[in-house]
Amino acid sequence: MTNVKYLPRLIVPFCLIITSGLSHARYAAIVVNANTGNVIEQVDAHKAWYPASLTKVMTLYMVFDALRDRRLHLDDMMTVSSHAAQQKPSKLGLRAGERLSVEDAVLAVITRSANDAAVVLAEEIGGTEYNFATQMTRQAHELNMSNSNFMNATGLPHDRQVTTAHDMAVIAWRVQRDFPEYYRLFSTHSFYYNGKEYTSTNKFVASYPGAEGMKTGYTCGSGHNLIATAQQDGQRLIGVVLGGMTSSERYDLMYDFMDAGFSNDSGDGRAYGRQTHINDVPSGSAGAPPYQLSCGNKPESSYVYNGESSKNWTDENNASDEPKSIRKSHTLYTPVTYKPTVSHTDQQWSVDLGEYPTQYAAENFNKQAGLSLAQTLSPARPMVIKRQLLNNQSRWHALWSGYNSIYTAGDVCKVLWQKNVQCTVSRPEGLSASRTALR
Repeated sequence: MTNVKYLPRLIVPFCLIITSGLSHARYAAIVVNANTGNVIEQVDAHKAWYPASLTKVMTLYMVFDALRDRRLHLDDMMTVSSHAAQQKPSKLGLRAGERLSVEDAVLAVITRSANDAAVVLAEEIGGTEYNFATQMTRQAHELNMSNSNFMNATGLPHDRQVTTAHDMAVIAWRVQRDFPEYYRLFSTHSFYYNGKEYTSTNKFVASYPGAEGMKTGYTCGSGHNLIATAQQDGQRLIGVVLGGMTSSERYDLMYDFMDAGFSNDSGDGRAYGRQTHINDVPSGSAGAPPYQLSCGNKPESSYVYNGESSKNWTDENNASDEPKSIRKSHTLYTPVTYKPTVSHTDQQWSVDLGEYPTQYAAENFNKQAGLSLAQTLSPARPMVIKRQLLNNQSRWHALWSGYNSIYTAGDVCKVLWQKNVQCTVSRPEGLSASRTALR
């Protein structure tokens, strides 16, 4: 296990993590300050690993790019191919010839890690899943994910489908910055499809204070993987854990890394003895990924797996045992059930500049934003929205509202990220139940 150096104020928290980690099997991890892109801590972050369903964050990045370019629309209907219908679990159970919307497919991928829905999206964009995977790899390398290679859109086992903890942090960071209008979908707790409610496999979102998303993953080869994002008091972190021996272990490791990261007032660590940015990639090979768990058989290099043992096709929906140390003492939010929005082009879209403990703090932040960012935020107007918590406490959100479409608000938010101002896209009335609803 290779551990990096860190700031003196983090010695106690991170020593606790690493000491307790001795009881864990090998794993890889990274924590990044999303405000700056600086790495706070990492453990074997550039070591090759099987991504499992974390692959789907890259798949969704490609989908969001197609939505931004209007090559796809959320209400477009897609036809399920026999190849998509034959995918192994996790899945919705789509049938060949069935039709579903882009919106439903995206939500199925986020909440249920649905492999069949992921392949439908891949074929809609790339023609075939293989062509789409080639496009994924090309895009990943352009994003500085130099040690990632994709052979499918799902993360189902393939010995040449590899990534690193660093690369998974990069794609999470780029989703936040490049597609703020869609980023909040990763906080969805459940959604309805064909009259049935599907709940999320991601226990982190429901159990960590300020959690925003992102994605779980699990195969025998990868172990239990997790990308997580959270925001507390204006600071946003991205964490990645690869290779938990159990589902609860990955959550417990993530809790420890996140707690230590938020305890660091500066939000920046010192990797390799110096400040390291997420775009810094050390030279050298990532090596070969470990085969983490004793179940299943190592995957072959074939694209079609019809003859392979079903033990390899582990189902994330059945691998979501509860974390052992849910942060009950922290503030938690009411889970969001996704409800489709009526229109994507009315005057209700807002740029959300963050969550604050008091109304005064939110109004003051809006005032400062108006002074320094008036031209960027125009023609929207400031407002604050109260958000109720499970323990009868509340938080206040600083919004600029009045954009005429999700695309306009998203473009504004993207400019703000370039100015190192964190933001997401939401609807004022949707802080409880819109497509970009906050948890």
